Formats: sequence, C-alpha cells, structure tokens
Amino acid sequence: MHGWRCHSVCDHVSTLCVLALQVQGELAVVDKTNAQVQSFARVNFVSACEAAINEQINIEYNVSYVYHSLFAYFDRDNVALPGMAAFFKAGSEEEREHAELLMQYQNVRGGRVRLASIIQPEVDFNHAEKGDALYAMELALSLEKLNFQKLRELHDVASDANDAQMCDFIEGTLLAPQVQSVKQVAEYVSQLRRVGKGLGVWEFDRKLKADVDAGLVA
Repeated sequence: MHGWRCHSVCDHVSTLCVLALQVQGELAVVDKTNAQVQSFARVNFVSACEAAINEQINIEYNVSYVYHSLFAYFDRDNVALPGMAAFFKAGSEEEREHAELLMQYQNVRGGRVRLASIIQPEVDFNHAEKGDALYAMELALSLEKLNFQKLRELHDVASDANDAQMCDFIEGTLLAPQVQSVKQVAEYVSQLRRVGKGLGVWEFDRKLKADVDAGLVA
C-alpha cells in the first residue's frame, strides 16, 4: 500500500516537471517571436521618427548634465552664488524631465528607447574677463538655442513622415516651453552684462534665488 502511494506521488511529480518544462519552452518561443521583435502598439511610426526621438533624448540628458555641473560649481563654498546654483539645479531637473517625456512618448508609439553616451562636462566655469555668472549664463543661452534648433529638426522629421500626432506632441509639450526658456535666459544674459562682476552679481543672484524659490523661473 505504501509503495503504491509512493509510486503514484513520484509519477505525479514527474508529470508536473514535464509540464513545467513544456510551459517554459512555450514561453521562450512566445518571448522570442513576439515581444522582443515588434511592439503591438506601433501604428504608422516610421524608423526615422524613432531614431530622431532617441537623438533628442540624448541631447536633453547632455544639457541636463552640463546644468548639473554648473549647479555643483555655484554651490561651492568659494563661489557661493545660491541663486545661480538653484537656477541650474532646476534647469537640470527640467531637461531630465523632458528626456523622460520623450522616453514615455517613444514607448507610447511603440518605439524602442536607445540611450547613448553622455559627454563629461567641465567642472570650472570661471572667466577672467566676464566672470563666472555671465559666462555660465551665456553658455546656458547657447545650449537653450541649440536645444530649440534640435527640437525644430525633430519636428521636421515628424512633418516629413506626415506624423501629425508627433508634430502636435513636439509643438505643445516641448517647443512652446523651449521658446520661453530661450527668452528668459537671454534676459538674464542682458542683465548680467549690465551689472558687471562686482556687487551687481550678488544682487542679481539674490533676486534669482527668490524667483526660483517662488516658482517664477521657467
């Protein structure tokens, strides 16, 4: 009697093991032939748009990395411009959020996110003639203009592909705020050129910190 029970249990376990192996085999086949090849959500989304979005993601992350380095520089004890530090910290976070928005959109459209390498930024931003505050803000203006141009190029790719939905996403979510960012940083450059490198920078920084804390900085 006991031997029969033992034999029955062993047969049952053996059968379950065989079934488990069969299920694993089927899952592996499904995984290779479906999920890893093509997104089920992809509709009228050309490879040129997918590649252009990945390029823009890399641009946003690179700008964010530079701004994070600027934040670290102005947060030093021997630089001590908390307004500039707060401004670039917020800017770094904003650019990273833009990259994440693009990643989410890529996934929504059924594309595949491919992250690229990020360039190592500088760590010192002092300038003998201009001073560090003006030099950093001029650098930021150049980056904001570059980002605007790249977003326009991304929009052109979507337009050439007749992808109206992608055009709408770029215009409403990315291009419109970018125009405001360029305008705002350009105004800061003008103000810093007026005040020079002395006490005026301290006053500018104090006002900038108050604006960042109040959420008035785009």
